[in-house]
Amino acid sequence: MISWTIRHIPRKYLQLFSHFFLKIAVILYRGKNVSCNICQKSFSKFLPYGRIARENALCPNCLGLERHRLMWLFLQRETDFFSAQKKVLHVAPELCFLNRFKKLKNLKYITGDIESPLAEVKMDIHQIPFPDNSFDVVFCNHVLEHVADDLKACAEINRVLKPNGWGIIQSPVYEQEITLEDNSITDPKEREKVFGQSDHVRKYGKDYAKRLSQSGLKVLENNFVRNLPEELIKKHALPENEIIFYCQKGQ
Repeated sequence: MISWTIRHIPRKYLQLFSHFFLKIAVILYRGKNVSCNICQKSFSKFLPYGRIARENALCPNCLGLERHRLMWLFLQRETDFFSAQKKVLHVAPELCFLNRFKKLKNLKYITGDIESPLAEVKMDIHQIPFPDNSFDVVFCNHVLEHVADDLKACAEINRVLKPNGWGIIQSPVYEQEITLEDNSITDPKEREKVFGQSDHVRKYGKDYAKRLSQSGLKVLENNFVRNLPEELIKKHALPENEIIFYCQKGQ
């Protein structure tokens, strides 16, 4: 049912209403087998999620996925995000992070997106409407596979980052050496067949970090999850092969 829903219901409506319906699952999935480190709730297991459903993925309380729980842990253990004074731009903000980041008194937190009803600023990532050197941190997750020019978008992120600024830019990365991109493919059904989703315009390969670094942004691969204890990975149902793409302002 979840697979059908995310295929056929526009994302903006899912963002607005899905958490109300999933509150029922909070009761049905009561237990202590897994724990969401974002909202601190425990369950017998997480909900399945994805067009091809991944078991034990979605927290029914905060809607955090495996990758979100990993990112939260990375921010806690590897950065000063939760303690230092920072100005943050969050592109296409995830619901599980949104209110929690807003409440952090150390952050000046700004959200932006071209269509998301959750974002404060309506903006095109190809033309970010902020001056050079504006932000200490930029988050942009699962966006670049949708946009016309990913290198232009990354150049804009690089431009608005402060000299010591950093960011996290996640996208689906597949077991292929080179990113697949073909602008002649415009039919949604063909895009889903070739790129994995009807609204994707490319399928990233192992060259993801190298490709995005062509924009001037410095993109580093961090294998954070591989250094975590197995019991912690199991407890939070973390993605064992997810690379954190940690970015720094470049030239």
